[in-house]
Amino acid sequence: MIDLYPSRVDDNPAILKRKDPVIYTNDLAEGPLDAEQMNFYQKNGYLFFERFFSEEEVRELRNELKRLWDTNQDSDAKEVIREPESREIRSIFAVHRNSEIYKRLSQNQRLTNMVKQILGSEVYIHQSRINYKKGFTGKEFYWHSDFETWHVEDGMPHMRALSCSIQLEDNYHFNGPLMVIPGSHQYFISCVGKTPENHYQQSLRRQEYGVPDQDNLTWLVKKHGISALTGPAGSVVLFDCNLMHGSNGNITPLPRSNVFFVYNSVENKLVEPFSGQKPRPEFIASRER
Repeated sequence: MIDLYPSRVDDNPAILKRKDPVIYTNDLAEGPLDAEQMNFYQKNGYLFFERFFSEEEVRELRNELKRLWDTNQDSDAKEVIREPESREIRSIFAVHRNSEIYKRLSQNQRLTNMVKQILGSEVYIHQSRINYKKGFTGKEFYWHSDFETWHVEDGMPHMRALSCSIQLEDNYHFNGPLMVIPGSHQYFISCVGKTPENHYQQSLRRQEYGVPDQDNLTWLVKKHGISALTGPAGSVVLFDCNLMHGSNGNITPLPRSNVFFVYNSVENKLVEPFSGQKPRPEFIASRER
């Protein structure tokens, strides 16, 4: 298969125009999103839905969030990722498999009908995780395009996937909310540095490869600006797999924890990683399921 988005192969970074569509259907009858919403997603690469879930629904999801935190405090399970300088939990992966509540959430038709309308096909879960960002100690997630990693390390051939982030705490501009560069999904930043073997063991704690260079990142920000996606618990963000995003550390007392589901088109199944290395484990990138 031709590598449409080569990355981590040259000594110098580059910025490439996107070669794939953003929206794979133009038929509004295919889902609940209207023309204005579809046009906004096409232009900006994301949609924000305030209070998408009710307080009662959020209460159940937050209770499950706490249960998973408590039961995994001493766990050595591969799905449990800890902060680079401590044993505090940073993320828990594969929650759609290991939690019945989050499994049902990942199949919620209010979500999946929008996803299928954008991606123009049936979908499956490529990856799921909880990102914990506790008060005072929650660390940052540096700027990155998810697709760059999924392409190089997982073998995702095309930009036909999106992430769904569900806010389980109130997200303020000061407690490390998701930040995005609107419109950045139209460009692919080719990164430098050969990927080390088993890179995921370090990158899930702190990513050092597959991050954009400062010059091209500055160009994107000057061109498109930065939006902080803040809102109350129960709000939902859908964002394109190639949208540049990140979040600051949280030095406030107020936690910021979200659950993520990555939906990939069934017509965009993974091939061999474009890095030439062995695939990442199933709990990070679904191949068999």
